[in-house]
Amino acid sequence: MLSTEHKAIITATVPILEEGGEALTRHFYQSLFRDYPQVKPLFNQANQQDGNQQRALANAVLMYAKNIEKLEKLGPLVGTIVNKHVSLQIQPEHYPIVGAALLKAIREMLGDQVATDAVIEAWGAAYGQLADILIGAEENVYKENEQAEGGWRGARAFKVTAKTGESEEITSFVLTPADGGKVVAHKPGQYIGVLVAVNGAEQRRQYSLSATANGESYRISVKREPGGVVSNFLHDGVQVGDSIDLFPPSGDFVLADSDKPLVLISGGVGITPTLPMLTAALTTGRQVHFIHAARHAGVHAFRDHIDALAASHPQLQRFYCYELADAGAVQPHATGYLNPQQLTAWLPETRDVDAYFLGPTPFMKAIKSHLAELGVPASQTHFEFFGPAEALA
Repeated sequence: MLSTEHKAIITATVPILEEGGEALTRHFYQSLFRDYPQVKPLFNQANQQDGNQQRALANAVLMYAKNIEKLEKLGPLVGTIVNKHVSLQIQPEHYPIVGAALLKAIREMLGDQVATDAVIEAWGAAYGQLADILIGAEENVYKENEQAEGGWRGARAFKVTAKTGESEEITSFVLTPADGGKVVAHKPGQYIGVLVAVNGAEQRRQYSLSATANGESYRISVKREPGGVVSNFLHDGVQVGDSIDLFPPSGDFVLADSDKPLVLISGGVGITPTLPMLTAALTTGRQVHFIHAARHAGVHAFRDHIDALAASHPQLQRFYCYELADAGAVQPHATGYLNPQQLTAWLPETRDVDAYFLGPTPFMKAIKSHLAELGVPASQTHFEFFGPAEALA
């Protein structure tokens, strides 16, 4: 039970977390993987190497500590965590493992003088409270997925029924249930959890669903990442007729109902969730401005598809920006990096729009800043940075 005294102690630790939270979480992950190797498949090790997971956990812990007296302010953060956890099938038994590793890291990093028994007790109670919140919310989603038409719980076998190269780096996989049944409809923008064995080791990842829901199959479009264990396995080791396991769709980066002009801005493989968003918007007759940035023509996926949609839907305007343009390849509408001046030319005249953007983190930070500079209200921008999802499980 989290007491008033516990809350006071948690609040008092905020300055420590602001200064050294990332170092603490780095130590936490090292301890977690060393002492509990069974949870390692739940984490993308590439995000460990580049520090994304450490920063995500540090941010999540900090936000929790800052809002310990007003947990309702954590609503969006909790929703993101729950969706990520569900897509990876995080279970209640994982939480005590993480809690033990977190308390151990706090004690070892801060020392006995700072991490006193009272501090450890307070953080143990705080973590228990958060775990209970997440476990309850995740169980509700698991039940909802299981009871939905075409839904299921846990891993389900799917056959690869089509494999298509979309660019020099991106390949699409159409996945159909091996049991011949239906699949639960996903919302435009959601992702799906993938479970594969690579060299005998279990791996779990999330990939955006890149096609509109049809009740019969899913499509993911995967970028080959340098050194990416799962992406390279899918590109090189998975062929039509092979089987992989999927977890039900999840994610809260989804297209909301609106009649405002829609702006979709993507960078690189960030184009994948915008495709079902675009299709859904066009069926309503909504005005759409579709902006995509790529390094060059060779890595620009789905250009022909978008061009065909623009030819048959006059309410769709599309613009492409390449970092580098090759004289012998199809040309973009602009070269270099997207900047406020270029966006001004491509956005609707009104700033009363709904803007969704996704891509590499530096790209999204730049777009977020550009849209704010151009007067697009923050309440009307939608994006999904690498979240603290993996951090708390």
